[in-house]
Amino acid sequence: MLNQLEAVMKLSKTQRLILYALAHFYTSLNQPLVEKPVQVRTSKIAFIEHLLAAKIVSKQERALYKNLETLEQKKLISYENKMIIFTEFGLREVEKINKEIQQFIDLEKYFQQEKPKRKIQTMIRS
Repeated sequence: MLNQLEAVMKLSKTQRLILYALAHFYTSLNQPLVEKPVQVRTSKIAFIEHLLAAKIVSKQERALYKNLETLEQKKLISYENKMIIFTEFGLREVEKINKEIQQFIDLEKYFQQEKPKRKIQTMIRS
């Protein structure tokens, strides 16, 4: 268990982004199917194509494959019939990432909704 914890602690920014993207990709695919007894999964190739199409991840296709392989080696994802599935450990890591991101979202919402109670000093730029 300690080895797995150490492995997750060493996730790169890109690996964390891929894990987060995969979780939200699955959420968006499965949302319309909540009432039905089916669940959609994706292959490595299809997921990488969607990531590349999004143009948010700046990595090349080969680098994305390598990052997915690393996530598999770190036991965060696995494959069942060539479809990517999260391991229990991977789901926990996604939950940590979601909590971290939620803090940023909550701060943004707070500052959009709340006006300062104290007077703010205004300065004119020259």
